[in-house]
Amino acid sequence: MESKTHEHEHEHHHHSQTKAVINRISRVTGHMQSVKTMVEEGRDCSDILIQLSAIRSAINNIGRIILQDHIDHCVVDAVESGDKKVLEDLNNAIEKFLK
Repeated sequence: MESKTHEHEHEHHHHSQTKAVINRISRVTGHMQSVKTMVEEGRDCSDILIQLSAIRSAINNIGRIILQDHIDHCVVDAVESGDKKVLEDLNNAIEKFLK
């Protein structure tokens, strides 16, 4: 996974949802461990698929929180300062997220 730091000219503010995102990621990580155990134990494939669907939904919700937080902070700040690169980066990130 590629790591990218903010290199925009606007001042970077702390995101308001960081703790909520970290908590949700921790829950998804635990849920993935449970699914791994289900697979190791040979549990029913239908049950595993249902759990994977729940995990996918949880990950999508995390993405929505991050996107909204990014818009509320970085994008608003960038627009106010005239930094158009943030909008290009956001568009690219949304395209990749929706694949």
